[in-house]
Amino acid sequence: MMRWLVLAFCLLASPVAAVQPGEMLADPALEARARDISQGLRCLVCQNENIDDSNASLAHDLRVLVRDRLTAGDSNAEVVDFIVDRYGEFVLLEPRVTGSTIALWLAGPAMLILGVAIALTYARRRGRASPEEARLSEAEATRLRDIMNE
Repeated sequence: MMRWLVLAFCLLASPVAAVQPGEMLADPALEARARDISQGLRCLVCQNENIDDSNASLAHDLRVLVRDRLTAGDSNAEVVDFIVDRYGEFVLLEPRVTGSTIALWLAGPAMLILGVAIALTYARRRGRASPEEARLSEAEATRLRDIMNE
């Protein structure tokens, strides 16, 4: 019975946000903007969580930095640009569309197409080999028969 209660509790428990009450801003509008910005920023420790959901100390520092920049009067775009300048594009959960990201997205399909083209070219050349090249010479056929009879 106790096992079922623990299982039910685990299934019904909702994840707790990592934002601490001391980090929250008094102004609800600024806090909403901070939460909106934080949803798009990756925790550099956890890597697949946004900074609001992470308990890592670096995520805490980023949350505080976002709120400091907002209270200083920066716009959402300026805050994101500041953090990207400091930590790089990797900090964004959804990277910006630039020439380098387009190249990265297209590199995989381009390599696949190139590999298929090489494989097809190889298969065609191999299929065109003349039957005389595929046949064994008389000496090779004799040697093969000797090996098979041993």
